[in-house]
Amino acid sequence: MRHRSLLVLTTVITTGALTLTACGSRDAAKTGDKADGSKTVVVIGVDAPLTGSLSALGQGIKNSVDLAAKTANKNNEVPGVEFKVEALDDQAVPASGQANATKLVGNKDVLGVVGPLNSGVAQQMQGVFASANLAQVSPANTNPALSQGDNWGKGEFKRPFKTYFRTAATDVVQGKFAAQYLFKDAGKKKVFVVDDKQTYGAGLAGIFTEEFKKLGGEVVGTDHVTVKETDFSSTADKVKSSGADSVYFGGQYPEGGLLSDQIKKTGANIPLFGGDGIYDPAFISASAEANDGDLATSIGAPVEKLDTAKKFIEDYKAGGYKDPYAAYGGYSYDAGWAVIQAVKAVVAANGGKVPTDARAKVVEALSKVSFDGVTGKVSFDEYGDTTNKQLTVYKVEGGKWIDVKSDTFNQ
Repeated sequence: MRHRSLLVLTTVITTGALTLTACGSRDAAKTGDKADGSKTVVVIGVDAPLTGSLSALGQGIKNSVDLAAKTANKNNEVPGVEFKVEALDDQAVPASGQANATKLVGNKDVLGVVGPLNSGVAQQMQGVFASANLAQVSPANTNPALSQGDNWGKGEFKRPFKTYFRTAATDVVQGKFAAQYLFKDAGKKKVFVVDDKQTYGAGLAGIFTEEFKKLGGEVVGTDHVTVKETDFSSTADKVKSSGADSVYFGGQYPEGGLLSDQIKKTGANIPLFGGDGIYDPAFISASAEANDGDLATSIGAPVEKLDTAKKFIEDYKAGGYKDPYAAYGGYSYDAGWAVIQAVKAVVAANGGKVPTDARAKVVEALSKVSFDGVTGKVSFDEYGDTTNKQLTVYKVEGGKWIDVKSDTFNQ
């Protein structure tokens, strides 16, 4: 996964099946529309868990970016440019994400990357992308430190990497929103808090806890579970004996579904509440016990109810993808489209050609991107965070997630 000294550039003849390969510099090859009708290839990288327990989300991310690229090519969104997607599997493992980042940096055709799913993986990728001026747009990362620095909780905001952007709202927004719903709307006053000790889960649980206490709620107990374990009976027993009227879980759906199941088996008929990490049908199916009443927050409004998402849903279905777009499909499409719009601006400003310093220019252009996307208005603030702060609470009813409240959160 080293940098290549010579670029092997593949250009596709749009009028036939012939593929030409030539060795040379980027300057000579990347000239936009040519007399022979060929186009410059620009690659959008994707990093997500494509296998393993979180693959249901990862496949939706990959497919949605693929749809964005195909739509751009079909509409000739950037004259002279053909978009392709290179998707790599991180299996939700930080070291794998870092290796994937290095591989994507080494491909000089990659001008932007969508992903990853997990905040912990992103922490290991950010520096690699920044060192190469390669833009990264996550559709799912929610840890505030990724964009606002490690001291954000103290009110000290400093953007660590100018190459990092996201279309997902942060845990600051999501955790507080969940606490307010549980205390004010659901009327729960005594919560037991559990997290999976990971960057995402522990961070989300911490923000929820602080807000819940501030509202006047009581945290009657805390505990931790380990990712990929399946026996959480000791935690379930602690919940039962605590007298909690609810549980808040910071983590993902494989553990969350089993935890809900085992809590209910103790006879504690109380809701488990979590973040977007549990908002997936697999959370429901992981529980052998009926878990009606369990809750989850997720970024944005239900895609199916957004007028702006109708075409995305239709096109995704027509695309024949075997996996659903899942929780982050709309945000992944918008992340991919943001990269495409940045490339479009850069190429237009350079006389219809991809410039030699395209990566740096794409990063700069992303900070100015603004368009009506699948999930609403897409733009980024000074930290690279989305300006769209809409969230939704979902409840399990009849074995399905049903949206019960959508709102725009103002901190």
